[in-house]
Amino acid sequence: MFLASSIAAFAVLSLLYRDRGSRALRISWEYFQEMVFILPAVMILMGLFAVWVKRETVVRYLGEESGLPGLLVSILLGTLPTGPLYVAFPLAAMLLKKGARVANVMVFLSAWACIKLPLELMELQFLGWKFTFLRLGLTVALVIPMGLAGEALYRSGRAVKAEGVDVSDGGMECGRGD
Repeated sequence: MFLASSIAAFAVLSLLYRDRGSRALRISWEYFQEMVFILPAVMILMGLFAVWVKRETVVRYLGEESGLPGLLVSILLGTLPTGPLYVAFPLAAMLLKKGARVANVMVFLSAWACIKLPLELMELQFLGWKFTFLRLGLTVALVIPMGLAGEALYRSGRAVKAEGVDVSDGGMECGRGD
């Protein structure tokens, strides 16, 4: 339904604004090609992760009892890979499925989005060490509280669901869970 409405909106806007429509089509095609090349590799990695990494290992290092070391491991795991953020979402889902703490998964996603070692080196080269270390320090310092706050919100949403309000769609639609 969403795809069909997006295509219809694209067609209407392309008719109204021909120059922008052709540019949008070109950019969409390039993005689609990127996805076609990246997603099969992501699916293979997901399969390998599902088979090779045991649930006990994830629970031990990233589970509910992992505490601050688990948050730091999550930051480290998020900084190592390079690639678009949409690659991290299936990995995050697999971590949750294997018993990772919600805060650790949020910190992992945030680190993936904000901290990448190769980019940090480029930032250091172009913007200097003061700027790089200040931004990096603030990012790390704020990612952990943000992950903990996100986990608290997630848990409060589950508590609301237990009381009969459906928040499974991110809180966009509420209804009785009778």
